[in-house]
Amino acid sequence: MLETVEELSTRDQWTEAFPLMNQLRTDLTLETYIDLLQEMQKDGYKLCALYVQEKMVSLIGYSWRTNFYNKRHIFVYDLITDTTQRSGGYGEKLLKYIHEYAKENGAEYVALESGLQRKEAHRFYENKFEYDKWCYSFRKTLK
Repeated sequence: MLETVEELSTRDQWTEAFPLMNQLRTDLTLETYIDLLQEMQKDGYKLCALYVQEKMVSLIGYSWRTNFYNKRHIFVYDLITDTTQRSGGYGEKLLKYIHEYAKENGAEYVALESGLQRKEAHRFYENKFEYDKWCYSFRKTLK
């Protein structure tokens, strides 16, 4: 079975990826998604897709970051596999792809955040990849 990972860099590719991204980021419209993606790209965000037999089945969005506690690292913002394709190992393949890319390019860590309600995802990160749950992330809505 032919599997490829491709960085999505054109508006047509982003539009093709929107229905899949929208399974994770349900509050986005296509217009908001494209606007935010263009803005995020200026800050180094990259979006990659895993294709199986030329069908997009999974996405990962990430960027390089540097800070005092994670040093030079990759931060994964988005990881989603199509609901009809789950348990096929596709998310695992994309995360392994990012781990290798990060390691080859001098990262000390791959970091990510996951919503408190996403228990299955937490098991995936902790059990399958031995991610450490080491902090809480906080945010405040500004009105």
